[in-house]
Amino acid sequence: MKRQGRVWTRIFPNIPVSKKPIEVRMGKGKGSPEYFACRVKPGRILFEVDGVSEQIAKEALYKASAKLPIKTKTIKRFA
Repeated sequence: MKRQGRVWTRIFPNIPVSKKPIEVRMGKGKGSPEYFACRVKPGRILFEVDGVSEQIAKEALYKASAKLPIKTKTIKRFA
């Protein structure tokens, strides 16, 4: 897309996942947050693209979908 158009991320990681350090005995609390995650249900829109041609947007979303661990599909909204 090379500095053209805009991309919106429609999901936000709002669930803290905590983890205790390796070789620590049981008890003594929960552990510190290691990373954040979010639950994505089927049918949820993950990204929106605006300001570029349809072909450039499809190519960008295709490259982004290759990095995701889920099946995705590209949809077009008529305004």
